[in-house]
Formats: sequence, structure tokens, C-alpha cells
Amino acid sequence: MFPGGWMAWTLPVALFFYIIAGLLTLFTILAIRFPETPRVGVLGIETTRGDRLFISLLGSAFINLGWLFFFGGPLWWALLICLVYAAAVFRWV
Repeated sequence: MFPGGWMAWTLPVALFFYIIAGLLTLFTILAIRFPETPRVGVLGIETTRGDRLFISLLGSAFINLGWLFFFGGPLWWALLICLVYAAAVFRWV
């Protein structure tokens, strides 16, 4: 379906990269259109929207890896945990 033989380009893999690219584009437009001042959250460090997106993506990767290690199988519950985690990061970090 997708060109390139070095990686398993399935629809879910392609959607993952399209969504990440879309998020980066959206956050760039938001930063230009609506500049923000950094805020200090529960971590005690100043963060911006981009910082919180990075923390969310990094934490979600570890949640998914942990899910695969302990439970294997489908990642639907891990996705739900990641969405809750991302909402918490954007709210309190």
C-alpha cells in the first residue's frame, strides 16, 4: 500500500506519523497566532504548550511499551490511559 520496503508501512503506522505531524503543525500555528507565557506546574519547571506536548508524547511511548511488556496484545486500554495521561499533563504540568 505504501512505498518503501524497510518499514512496515501499514495504515495505523501511517496514521500515527500523520497525527504527530498534524499536532506539530497545529502547535506551531498556535504558538504564532496565540503566543503564551510559560507557566509553572506541579513539576516546578516552566513549560509551554510544546513542552507539555513533548512530555505527553514521551510518557505515552513509555505507557505503550510498558503495556506491551506486561500485557501484550491490543493497545486500546493503553491508548485510553495515554489520553488520560495527556489530559493530566496539559492540565497540571
